Amino acid sequence: MKITTHKLALIGFGNVGQGLATIISSKSAELEELGLNVQIVAISDPIKGSIYNPNGLNADLLLETVQSGNTLDTLPAPFTGWSALRTIEEADIDTVVELAYTDLKTGEPALTHMETALRRGLNVITTNKGPVALHYDRLMRLAKENNAHIRVEGTVMSGTPTLLFGTEHLLAAGITKIEGILNGTTNYIITKMMEGQSYAEALREAQELGYAEADPTGDVEGYDAAAKVVILANLLMKQSLKLQDVDREGISKLTSEDIMRAKEENECVKLIGRIECSSNGCTAEVRPMRIPVSHPLASIQGATNAITYTTDILGEITLIGPGAGRLETGYAIIADLMAILKEYSRSVTGQVEEEVKI
Repeated sequence: MKITTHKLALIGFGNVGQGLATIISSKSAELEELGLNVQIVAISDPIKGSIYNPNGLNADLLLETVQSGNTLDTLPAPFTGWSALRTIEEADIDTVVELAYTDLKTGEPALTHMETALRRGLNVITTNKGPVALHYDRLMRLAKENNAHIRVEGTVMSGTPTLLFGTEHLLAAGITKIEGILNGTTNYIITKMMEGQSYAEALREAQELGYAEADPTGDVEGYDAAAKVVILANLLMKQSLKLQDVDREGISKLTSEDIMRAKEENECVKLIGRIECSSNGCTAEVRPMRIPVSHPLASIQGATNAITYTTDILGEITLIGPGAGRLETGYAIIADLMAILKEYSRSVTGQVEEEVKI
């Protein structure tokens, strides 16, 4: 099998970037067997430093450096200290992996990073929900205009192949409804409330464990799940939804009495993100919902995520898996790289067939 060397620039080197580097280090032989030789050549992170070596960077050394508390620009390399934009504009790379923080109001600074890369004809992979939920159509147009690819698997349910499964296998089955537990933090809190804790106690425990931020608004008020609903609707159901189109309600007003009342009636409460389409249009919502204990999503506990697709041909199909995590989200990037490699293979095959016809 032909080995394709894929040169990456990572914009951000936090948990996800380090998870990706760990996979590249530990699974390089397996990736090569699949035809993918991944090489990190540049990283730009406002806290951990910036480094660029056209000949490649050692993933183990990158990890050792940041985990020991040092910055990347202390490593020997031809170029250090470059900004994210300079890295994207000048480095010899194939794909930009955009891992900056998520801003659900503007999509910045990730949006500018992605647009800059696509205009240069570079592929873009991101786990960043903001620009995808807000500007996916715009980014796709740029990608097509510049013969580049954009992949976003890690924006929904981390490394669980939610989008790839939907686009690769279910589109012809006729997806009519998607509903899921799309935020692990809120599901953890609800699980603890079902065990008898109050909302405040469960939230505090989630924060102590690192599931919830010091300011948990994005999770507990449903903004994170709403962004994922928009991405699912637009990518898998060919909609053009905006965040404001999602009827959103979080769990901050959920009480122990609500939980207990549902249990008494053989139901449970889950924060569900749902998109349903019919001949009358589509509805999109995120809210705490009571579902019967027989529902596929009822048994999902803790920080786990799950999604149920309803289709015309196959009925209901449910995927269950991690919705976050360093290695899990890092793997989503690997899956996207493999998808890009497949697209290249299809393109080359098509060109050869066209030449034969000529």
